[in-house]
Amino acid sequence: QVQLAESGGGSVQAGDSLRLSCAVPGRTFDIMGWFRQAPGKERELVAVQRGSWRGANVKYSDSAKGRFTMSRDNGVNTAYLQMNNLKVEDTATYFCVVRTNWHVHYFDPNVYENWGQGTQVTVSS
Repeated sequence: QVQLAESGGGSVQAGDSLRLSCAVPGRTFDIMGWFRQAPGKERELVAVQRGSWRGANVKYSDSAKGRFTMSRDNGVNTAYLQMNNLKVEDTATYFCVVRTNWHVHYFDPNVYENWGQGTQVTVSS
């Protein structure tokens, strides 16, 4: 079982920023990404990066585009999600995921076997 250690969640005001971190000790995965789940809703993709090199392609959800930026530091096997201009509707539990290989249904949470414990992000108006 892969251990994913997430951190960085919290309670902020609308318009504020947060940076989430996901550390994967001892291993580098080609695919790393972030999902979120709001109360009463299904898990949805936020961002997923294919490739561990700098500048590797990142796919964002429509709600994340222009506000969120995913990056990785391979030296410490950590992925980051910089979230700017947060909105109330961004309130959710955010989960880190990893995969060894790319999947055409990368937006489907069911294709990811390895999940972090989740970190709560609460945005108030």
